[in-house]
This record gives sequence, structure tokens and C-alpha cells, in this order.
Amino acid sequence: MSDVVVFGYGPVGAAVTARLLAEGAAVRVAQRRRPAELPPQAAFIPCDLLNEEAVRSAAAGARQVVLAAGFPYVGKIWAEAWPRAMHHALAACEAAGSRLVFADNLYMYGPQTAALVETMPLTDRGRKPAARAKVTRLWQEASKGGRVRVAALRAPDFYGPGVANSHLGGPVFGSLAKGRAATLLVDPDMPHDFAYVPDFARGIVSLLAAKDDVFGQAWHLPCAPTRTPREIIGLAAASLGVEPRIRRLPFALQTVIAPVVPFFREMAEMRFQWDRSYSVDSSKFSARFWGDATSFETGIDQTVRSFRL
Repeated sequence: MSDVVVFGYGPVGAAVTARLLAEGAAVRVAQRRRPAELPPQAAFIPCDLLNEEAVRSAAAGARQVVLAAGFPYVGKIWAEAWPRAMHHALAACEAAGSRLVFADNLYMYGPQTAALVETMPLTDRGRKPAARAKVTRLWQEASKGGRVRVAALRAPDFYGPGVANSHLGGPVFGSLAKGRAATLLVDPDMPHDFAYVPDFARGIVSLLAAKDDVFGQAWHLPCAPTRTPREIIGLAAASLGVEPRIRRLPFALQTVIAPVVPFFREMAEMRFQWDRSYSVDSSKFSARFWGDATSFETGIDQTVRSFRL
């Protein structure tokens, strides 16, 4: 881990950067604009992931690359931007001889009724799931062809200190910290796995530190035992010393207002993650690396504190 380039400085990229720096790695962060809170120990490279030459330049000389970028939550943008970004990342890593770790999600499996495992087939249902399936095929082909060593670490919806743009972020923890009711767009009593961002970073660094045999495959990040949003809100409220009040916007109402609220149109194709129990099987990762995911009690306490600062 002597020279790592991290593409994207959102919650996951920032957590990965912090963990790598703490372990003494040399880190370069690449994205379009310099992050306001980038640690002084990390170098910055201005880079647009949709510009192949810029990506090649940013990755030049890197021993390893972490792709932790994000794009606006719009299906049309994902369908165009994600395959281009992955193509550019693969080309850059091939030219530099770098290994690539991809901070991935679980959209590519589509609707399932069992716990998610890495061997499930890819879906083409829905723009955003299809986009993630397409980039999966791209890196799998590059890996099988011997062009690039790639490992994908997949995680469900995440939460953590300072993570505002998530189902549990500003609408839940942020609202509770301000004495308001938690706002939910999903069923409060449906069991659902959530990943803690510092655990996501730990998992990515575990792959970076591993031997080549862990590459060429996908891995599922360990999460705390499955809870319902209502249970999570109860833990957050207790940590804050407030009432666990919930304000829910039902799916039926979201459908009515979707024509005038673009975000709800984007949410519609992802309801399969919320209309049934949603759990992730991480036994493969746990057997090779670690399985002691941060408990909700600890993770939520750390998270709600950040919303009170």
C-alpha cells in the first residue's frame, strides 16, 4: 500500500483515505474539485472520471487504485457515466499495472428473496441496477482476460458519521438530532441490512493489503445483525435522549407525487430493496478476512454525535 490513488472523496473515499493515511500509506485523491477537508498528508489530483486521459494521468505510477466515486442518483446519468468511468479506470490501471478495488453496491442482483450472495446472477431490470450489472461485466471481463487485477467490495445502504445523503443520514439521524421526527421513505418494520462506512473503509483496505488471489472476484462486506429501521431509530433516539418519533412517506404517496418530484421517480425502480427483508451473506469475506462488523449500538452512537456538532 505504498502508493494508492483514491478516485472519489465522498463518505467512503474519505474514510478509506483516512484509514490508509493512519497506516502510513502514500495517498493521492483524484476528483474534479479539491475536497475542502482533505488531510494535508494526502496529495490531490484534479480529475474527471469521464475523461480517459485525465484518469490515466491520475493513476500513473500507482500500485493500487480505489474506485469510490459516485454520480447523481439519476438512471439516465448512471447508464451513461458508470460504464465510461469503469472503462477509464480499467484502462488506466492496465497502463499503470495497478490493482483496482471497486467500492460497489448490491443493485446488480435485482429483486431477490434470499440473502444476497456473490454468485447470484446479474440483472438488467431497471436503469440503475442494469448500469451496475454492466460495469460488473466490464471488470469481470478485464480480470478474466488478465488485463487488470480487480476486486469489488459490495455493501448495502450505508450510514456513518457525517453521512447525510442516505436513508439513515439527514432524514433520520439528522432530524432526530434536531429534535424532529425521523423521516422515512421506506417501511419502518421491514428488516434491512446497513453498512457502517468505517467498516466499508476497513474492508477496502483489507483487500488492498491482501494477496493477488483475492482479486478477480466480488466480496460482500460484513454488516451488523439485520435490524428494522424502527429498531435503528429507537437506538438513535435513545443515544440522543429524545423520543423515537417517525414520519413516513408511504410508497403510494411517493407514486402520486413522482411526476413532479424526480427523486421519487428514481426511487421507484429500487423498491425491491425495501418491499421485502433485505439481508447480505458475507460469510465468504468473513472466512478470509474478518467478520466483526461494528454493532449498531456503537455505530449509531458515533453517527448521531456527528449530527449534533
